[in-house]
Amino acid sequence: MSALHHGQEPASAWVTRWSHLLPTACSVLDVACGHGRHMRHFAALGHPVVGIDRNPEAIAAVSPIGEAIGSDIENSPWPLLGRTFGGVVVTHYLWRPLWPSLLNSLAPNGVLIYETFSAGNETVGKPSRSDFLLRPAELLTVCKDLRLVAFEEGFLPQPERFVQRIVAVREANATQTPVRYPLSS
Repeated sequence: MSALHHGQEPASAWVTRWSHLLPTACSVLDVACGHGRHMRHFAALGHPVVGIDRNPEAIAAVSPIGEAIGSDIENSPWPLLGRTFGGVVVTHYLWRPLWPSLLNSLAPNGVLIYETFSAGNETVGKPSRSDFLLRPAELLTVCKDLRLVAFEEGFLPQPERFVQRIVAVREANATQTPVRYPLSS
């Protein structure tokens, strides 16, 4: 049996657990979508899906599932400026300068589902650079203007990893002022 490409494994348990919160048939953005495990999950639930990734092989793999956007979002302008989504999903990816774009991509009642590695992971494996690890409670700070639904932080076995994850909603009655964070040095 051959190994699955990253993104071909089943959807994250965190993502599937909170999928029911998304507005019916809303569009869902999967950031750093890989080979589309979350795009497939949301498409199966009846959501139009958009995936963005810099890997051309990944984009080719997800184009039959939904809208596939090839872009190096760390070194190019955000390609979805002005577009909003009922769901924004990010797993195993961290690029802090992108947070304003992600939050601005949430439609009213839109749900952010985010899960990635956190401080402590350097003791058990990769990623181990602080640039790729969330600081303690960092997602709570990032999502301070959203309604918190769930937050977890800590160690998970099999495979061993330290994670931080959040589910937060942009309230429909909240004024959507563009989010701006200073770039970290």
